[in-house]
Amino acid sequence: MSLLKNYKSSIILLGSVLLGGITGAVMGPKAAVLEPFGNLFLNLMFTIIVPLVFFSVSSAIANMASMKRLGKIMGSVIIVFTATALIAAIIGVIGAVLINPTKGIDHGIIQKLMASAGEAPKAEKAGVLQQIVNTFTVSDFMNVFSRKNMLQLIVFSLLFGISTALVKEKAEPVAKFLKAGSEVMMKFVDIIMYYAPIGLGCYFASVIGQLGTQILQGYLRVFVLYLLLSVILYFGILTLYAFLAGGREGIAVYWKNVITPSITALATCSSAACIPVNLEYTKKMGVPEDISETVIPLGANTHKDGSVIGGVMKITFLFGLYGKDMKSLSAIVGIIFASYLVGAVMGAIPGGGMIGEMLILSVYGFPPEVLPIIAVISTIIDAPATLLNSTGNTVCAMMVTRIVEGKNWLVNKVSSSNEVKA
Repeated sequence: MSLLKNYKSSIILLGSVLLGGITGAVMGPKAAVLEPFGNLFLNLMFTIIVPLVFFSVSSAIANMASMKRLGKIMGSVIIVFTATALIAAIIGVIGAVLINPTKGIDHGIIQKLMASAGEAPKAEKAGVLQQIVNTFTVSDFMNVFSRKNMLQLIVFSLLFGISTALVKEKAEPVAKFLKAGSEVMMKFVDIIMYYAPIGLGCYFASVIGQLGTQILQGYLRVFVLYLLLSVILYFGILTLYAFLAGGREGIAVYWKNVITPSITALATCSSAACIPVNLEYTKKMGVPEDISETVIPLGANTHKDGSVIGGVMKITFLFGLYGKDMKSLSAIVGIIFASYLVGAVMGAIPGGGMIGEMLILSVYGFPPEVLPIIAVISTIIDAPATLLNSTGNTVCAMMVTRIVEGKNWLVNKVSSSNEVKA
């Protein structure tokens, strides 16, 4: 029953999308009559995305216990988190390039479907430095609060939150306002999501009616590819990390204690819900308490290898739908960076999944109307993504211990345990 409860929302959403797909396949182009019901859902989401980003990001920074928390994201922890997330992104890109999930889909049709949204504004020709400036900032305050400038809004919100935290007690009312605003917006999202099954179902009925069943085949390929990459990462890469952390003994200790955290991740589909069990079992792995209690909670928010690979799937899926080249060096580097930002950084922000998806659309200039198309990917990969997100943090705790306490940390731990028993 608890398993059904945890997956209830995902099952309902997938069911509505499947029902919409069947309706669209049966009705054909006539399914376009349902499009307004889908647009209603999109408009509601677009309306809240800007205040959601502002309050969520600003509040997350402004309400930290102290600015020293930012300093903790340095040294061995940030090295391990960044390295493993980038490796996950690279693995995801390799998989997507070798097995294109959207192979066979007529990208000309999807572009025609989205033509009503208008072409994304073309960037003015500028030098590299000016393009960087335009990527992170805008020339007018009002332009910050536009869903077309998502990355610029995130930068502004980060700086606003940091400024609030630096002012300390004098800005306490502002910090409380931001926190309250964040909670209100998350509740707003919850209310809108009651309509999501109807909105998404109608949207996909319209899309499938005009595009055909090709996109459903694309989702199936994404799911199969993601499962394949998950197996490689879970059994191969994480085992390699355990070896780097403690040699053969590290592998033995890791696999002896990772099964329960793995089952918990699959059952709950929540990295946050896995924190208690991960804390318990990383300590059984020999990780010191101070390192475990730093890495695990921090990792649950900012280190999500599964979400990074999910970011790759979303970006490459849209690349395939729009016929964009994903094999050039510049495209691959861009996908790796964007997926790292979406999966690793956005994970620390309430509602970060939706924000990350809007960030993808903003960075690459895709019309916002394709948001539901990539939102479905989040639902179908939820369970394996949580598995990678959660278990990845346990082995990262071992690697951090290896850096902090030296290569013999596990031997010393075993020796001290034997002494205590004696």
